[in-house]
Amino acid sequence: MYNYDQKPELNITPLVDVMLVLLAILMVTAPVLEYEENINLPKGSHSKKVETVKNITIVINKNRDIIVNKKNRYKFLNFADSFVLFSKNKNRNTPVHIRADKNLKYEDVVYILKTVKEAGFFKVALITDG
Repeated sequence: MYNYDQKPELNITPLVDVMLVLLAILMVTAPVLEYEENINLPKGSHSKKVETVKNITIVINKNRDIIVNKKNRYKFLNFADSFVLFSKNKNRNTPVHIRADKNLKYEDVVYILKTVKEAGFFKVALITDG
């Protein structure tokens, strides 16, 4: 008579033996296998030399003084006209980085950002610490 309370035992020893043999075969043959597909790559066009574009850095300190590229100083009230004159001969694809003191009013930073955008620059980034 069959006892339903008895639990069957599972013998996994043969499974482990087969897996170890397959692993050994794989480890021996893997370094030997080498496959190379020869393909014909298209010729690239002669590209012109990439010019390095220097970015424009605008720094606004807590006294609302504006420094452009570490040498041109402007007052906050005169910045819009001064920046248009400064950027007259500049490439409009030049990246502009704005660094502003964290104690400035939000509307002051937005005013500078708006002035730069109205001058025609569209690659504008606000730089922060961290």
